[in-house]
Amino acid sequence: MADIKNSALSRRQFVGGALAASALAALAGCSNNDGGTAGSGATTASGENVFRFYLSEPAYIDPYNAQENQGTAVVRATFDTLLTWDWDKNEVTPLAAADLPTVSEDGLTYTFTLREGMKFHNGDAVDAASFKRGWERLADGTMASPSEIGYHLAPVAGYAEMAAGEADEISGLVAVDDLTFQVTLTAPMADFTAVCCHPGLAPVPQAALDDPAAFLEQPIGNGPFKLDEPWQHNQYITASRFEDYYGEAPKIDGVYFNIQSTPDTAFTEFEGGNLDFAMIPTGRIQETIDKYGESEDGFTVTPGAQTLIGTELSTYYLICNMDNPSLADVNVRRAISLAINRQNIVDTLYEGTREPANSIMPLVIDDNEENVWEYCAYDPDRAKQILSDAGIDPSTISVTLDYNGDGGHEDIMSSIQADLQAIGITVTQNTTEWATYLNNLSAGNYGLARLGWTADYPTQDNFLYPNFYSTADNNYNHYNNPEVDAALDAARQIADEEERKAAYRTICHTIGEDMPVIPIMFYAHSYVGSERCVSFNYDAQTIPHFETAELA
Repeated sequence: MADIKNSALSRRQFVGGALAASALAALAGCSNNDGGTAGSGATTASGENVFRFYLSEPAYIDPYNAQENQGTAVVRATFDTLLTWDWDKNEVTPLAAADLPTVSEDGLTYTFTLREGMKFHNGDAVDAASFKRGWERLADGTMASPSEIGYHLAPVAGYAEMAAGEADEISGLVAVDDLTFQVTLTAPMADFTAVCCHPGLAPVPQAALDDPAAFLEQPIGNGPFKLDEPWQHNQYITASRFEDYYGEAPKIDGVYFNIQSTPDTAFTEFEGGNLDFAMIPTGRIQETIDKYGESEDGFTVTPGAQTLIGTELSTYYLICNMDNPSLADVNVRRAISLAINRQNIVDTLYEGTREPANSIMPLVIDDNEENVWEYCAYDPDRAKQILSDAGIDPSTISVTLDYNGDGGHEDIMSSIQADLQAIGITVTQNTTEWATYLNNLSAGNYGLARLGWTADYPTQDNFLYPNFYSTADNNYNHYNNPEVDAALDAARQIADEEERKAAYRTICHTIGEDMPVIPIMFYAHSYVGSERCVSFNYDAQTIPHFETAELA
């Protein structure tokens, strides 16, 4: 998943995250800043059995572009995919599919059988055609805003042709009958069932094509919660329990996604009793633990054990704009990385609850030492020596630190700025709101740009392919190493798990020599839930599990 908007928040977000934004109106309970009511969502917000969840303004809440963790939280609550990741068993498990798919002997064709009787929130049947329809939207270039997450379908036969505008459907997707959905790949991919867990690969009703503009604002899903009204931008999103849901009925009546302008304002709302879940501001983690208690597993809120600091499947990093003459030089990128005191950042800003990043690959995905990037150490003297050996005067290097100003990144960027200036590099800061920021990344309008990536699914491939394959959508700086491309293509086809892991470690090491991005730290949760939470799980992938939440 995706881009991550907030520094203490993780799904491209993957999350990610990727993945939010515009100038936001801070809410006090369910009121606007100007004192007016928030609208019909206020009724949902005031329900005793409604979960009040802090959210920053998402980029999208339509699954076809679930590219960051804020919007993905809404998508996960309102849509069900074929498969999902079971964190207790640490494996793929069926969701909308009746069972795991059957796979052809050549490893190319996956056949899914759907559960019977599933409905969309508008009453339409969930069938194989609805999955084909949903998946193809990721490759549809005629969408008003084309998808940024189409790379998930890159292994599917016919995806490339539709994405290029050479076909009006993906040939590898076939609705055999109402309950049989068949997917054919161009080459075997051992992790493909994990790919099918991504929320972007959800089914959609015909309404998504009939009125795409309306669907963008109020998607019609098949999940345990349905949206009650169109998205009230910069204010709130409301969802209520879907009574015709095929699965186990949620214990809560709904979710009120309370959109706040900053994590600090959200925490103030939490302390005032107006939110059930919020992010902890910088420097207040231990204080929050002392006041609300620490979760036993790091991911589940229960009364008296309400602070979450569990390790996330996420990395915070800087993207280097390769079109910048200075950053195009690998010696400069290596020197910049060596100049950054990561340990100082995690100790002073996150009270030691996070780990300095030694690679793009989080330790919880794979902690093998071969993943370690040589230039992720803190060694300013070596940084100066590398520049000197390359005949580069640091005073001739000028870079801009770009970041979204509504995500709590200012302190991190200021720490990095001070480190780079200490070796003679000129640094300025530039902030924009989240949606514009993501657009700027896509357009190449940045210098050194911060981003976070949370696993879309917990595989090594998901950290390497989307960010470093030459044609991948999330490869914002157009890093292009033919050796890496070929190795990624080959690794995806390795059936043996240990052999596949070893191949990805070699690829990760190669990328680390090129330093197209500069890893800063591995994320950890920094959240707190209210005493009303009998049980609420916010997992390592930064997915809020409203479907199992229980309030007092």
